[in-house]
Amino acid sequence: MTITYFGYGSLVNVDTIPPGANVTPGRLKGWIREWRVCGIGTDGHGRCSLTVREKPGAEIWGVLAQEPKTRLEALEQREKRYHKIESIGMHFACEAARQPGPEDLFLFKASPEHRTWGCHVHPILQSYLDCVLAGYFRIWGEEGVDHFLETTDGWHVPVLQDRVEPRYPRSVTVAPELTDLIDEKLNKLGVDFFTLKDSHAQRSAD
Repeated sequence: MTITYFGYGSLVNVDTIPPGANVTPGRLKGWIREWRVCGIGTDGHGRCSLTVREKPGAEIWGVLAQEPKTRLEALEQREKRYHKIESIGMHFACEAARQPGPEDLFLFKASPEHRTWGCHVHPILQSYLDCVLAGYFRIWGEEGVDHFLETTDGWHVPVLQDRVEPRYPRSVTVAPELTDLIDEKLNKLGVDFFTLKDSHAQRSAD
């Protein structure tokens, strides 16, 4: 018995899922990503992660991942701020064969109580963003990075620069050439980067 789900963020990066998972790149119609799920990590700090919302005419790239059903509990714990949207296979197409996904394909969408835009208290973690974009770059190259940036809403949410001391528990090592590329593209978007030092200074001023 297996489970099959669509990954559109960190799940695209195979370094964050168990070895042996079967991963197939593809495209999902009718959805868009957004930086709109907030919560407190195991380290006690707030953070903002990715979710999705339906949008007619939109399309996002991601992966169809298949794992043993015994992995479902661990996966649901990882995605504890989300609930499953079932039966999305008809909206998915494998990139190579252009075949639809299985009927039982599902994705994770933010639960209503966590569906809030990020902020300085719940920022995007740079270590999380690096992980996501490294996954897209591995499969689609620079085009994949551009696609992710163009099909994700919420770039007004600030990004905490935590590369040196990552707060994301599944952080990965990213080559300097790729982090430079990522930073260049995010700067062009006008993303608000800040450091922990900036945050402490703001609280002191308040």
